[in-house]
Amino acid sequence: MFVVSRIASAASKRAFSTSAANLSKVAVLGAAGGIGQPLSLLMKQNPHVTELSLYDIVNTPGVAADISHINTKSVVKGFTAENEGLKAALEDAHVVIIPAGVPRKPGMTRDDLFNTNASIVRDLAEASAKYCPNAHFLIISNPVNSTVPIFAETLKKAGVFNPKRLYGVTTLDVVRASRFVAEIKNKDPKDVNCVVVGGHSGITIVPLLSQLGESFTKEEIDALTHRIQFGGDEVVQAKNGTGSATLSMAFAGARFASSVLDATVGGKKNVIEPSFVQSDLFKDQGVEYFSTNIELGKDGVEKIHGLGEISDYEKDLISKAVPELKKNISKGNSFVQ
Repeated sequence: MFVVSRIASAASKRAFSTSAANLSKVAVLGAAGGIGQPLSLLMKQNPHVTELSLYDIVNTPGVAADISHINTKSVVKGFTAENEGLKAALEDAHVVIIPAGVPRKPGMTRDDLFNTNASIVRDLAEASAKYCPNAHFLIISNPVNSTVPIFAETLKKAGVFNPKRLYGVTTLDVVRASRFVAEIKNKDPKDVNCVVVGGHSGITIVPLLSQLGESFTKEEIDALTHRIQFGGDEVVQAKNGTGSATLSMAFAGARFASSVLDATVGGKKNVIEPSFVQSDLFKDQGVEYFSTNIELGKDGVEKIHGLGEISDYEKDLISKAVPELKKNISKGNSFVQ
């Protein structure tokens, strides 16, 4: 009895030691903003996180103090630009999540945010290249179709670009698709896994409804496609000038970040999520980045999934998305050059 108990105790210690070793530092840049605060709250609950490092130009110490009282194991630290705060926030980070930037207002497209957010993303990329070049970088800052290339080109200039570790977070499009389809089919959204490909704005968002195994009328396909492509506008209009989709984006961002941690830290297999990454799928048409389902592994992007069988309707959507994506990507690349 005593021997069994001692063996069990040793096994328990080994398990604790292994799980403790598999924890990591996560940095959120833009942590005091509309997306950053709820995203940080959700990441505080992730068991893989040892240290949650929050950075913004103002108010971060207060956000960090508030979140630090939540009774999970991770330590929370808040930084501003003073006293090399960005350096402290980034050093030794395993995952860096970037929702920094200005939100959309009524009448604005994601592309309208370009001039302001492009500079912010470039500056954060330069700091990331310097202080945590081997981290996994999750870009939420809009317009994602352009900010991901900006981040990539900045890392390339510093000689530290790893395409397996740079992700444009497009999970919100899949979250919305799941919810909207479930509403009209009277299903639990958890049971609806709708693949969404392309990019992360307007007509570049292409839901592959034909792969769901559901029957839709032409009117339903038109309405669903439009709502998934422009779902963000519903929130912007409903908030009447006070913000954009912050809470749902925080949920989607935390979901993707948790998947990255599950694969890279937890060793979980068959972790599949959508993401806007460097891809060869439409490279021959001048589109270097494209969002499809990707399989995550210990080192990041392990496999990029193709489109599979798609309908003529969806082929037409992609034919319209590709030129727009090419323009968005080129705009990001040119900004850095």
